[in-house]
Amino acid sequence: MPDTSLAEKYRAYLACLNAQDWDRLGDFVSNAARHNGRPLGVPGYRAMLEQDYRDIPDLQFTIELIVIEPPHVAARLTFTCAPAGDFLGLPVNGRTVTFTENVFYHFQAGKIAEVFSIVDRQAIAAQLATDH
Repeated sequence: MPDTSLAEKYRAYLACLNAQDWDRLGDFVSNAARHNGRPLGVPGYRAMLEQDYRDIPDLQFTIELIVIEPPHVAARLTFTCAPAGDFLGLPVNGRTVTFTENVFYHFQAGKIAEVFSIVDRQAIAAQLATDH
């Protein structure tokens, strides 16, 4: 898949997430998808994302940085949102926080087959510490 096609596919995937268009998730995610080593497939991946949106109703995925080397995509995503309660073990409770996620994707046959993701929890903790 050429770089432009993979970039377009990835941006369409994020648009799908931002629209919460779960019926289209299978267009982007493999039936054998894994997230941080856990086998999820499309149903588990969807359940994970639906839970994310229950925890963070105003969640929106925004690309800060993207690097594409087929069949891989690496991205730094930025979020400014207000998680409803505890988030990553931190008492956010509706306060607006900004944080990033560093995420690496492996595509197979045009779909996401594996995801490795790390959220910057320390950035959230630092904001909560100064937000009294």
